[in-house]
Amino acid sequence: MKKIILFPFNGNAIEAATVIEDINLVRETWEIIGFVDDDPQKKDRPFGAYKVIGGKEKILDYPEAMILAVPGRPENYKNRAEIIKLLNIPASKFATIIHPQARIGINCIIGHNTILMANVVLTANTRIGNHVVILPNTVISHDSVVGDYSLLGSNISISGHVTVKQNCYIGSGSKIIQEITIGEKSLLGLGSVVLKDTFPGAVVAGNPAKEIRKKQ
Repeated sequence: MKKIILFPFNGNAIEAATVIEDINLVRETWEIIGFVDDDPQKKDRPFGAYKVIGGKEKILDYPEAMILAVPGRPENYKNRAEIIKLLNIPASKFATIIHPQARIGINCIIGHNTILMANVVLTANTRIGNHVVILPNTVISHDSVVGDYSLLGSNISISGHVTVKQNCYIGSGSKIIQEITIGEKSLLGLGSVVLKDTFPGAVVAGNPAKEIRKKQ
């Protein structure tokens, strides 16, 4: 089995651990070494059979291990690229994790350090970038693109020919109409119904979605 380390110790990472366990039920693929997190108060904190083994320097103790780095919350999602780059890991060391109940259509492309959780559906010709997190039950329709470093919550519906630019946060339950562009570093609030393009850095919410905070 391939060894894997999860970074940091957060909600995304513990959900990733459950996805990996589900993969192993179908076929033994991954051995989870544990979590790494630079918060010293999290040292040795357990989750199931795993624990926080130390800060990110512990990655050096396991040169054979792959890494899944899934930082990011609504408060700090814009900094995901910088946080991941601080790991100083080559692209070849990042894992891509796909739940066995995800459905991947024809001509789809999925980048490295990306995780698709249970019941995610990608239909034909979709492209998912590097360092992307997609939570359960999200559907991304034909010819749509999700840019690097983006976070997508659960139960999202993205129509065809949608472009989600880099480093966006799409709140759970959001719906995006076809042929829309979500600008770089945009945040869509919970349950947003997006009927028009968003500007880079916009924060939008509602049905229909409206800008509630100016871009920064």
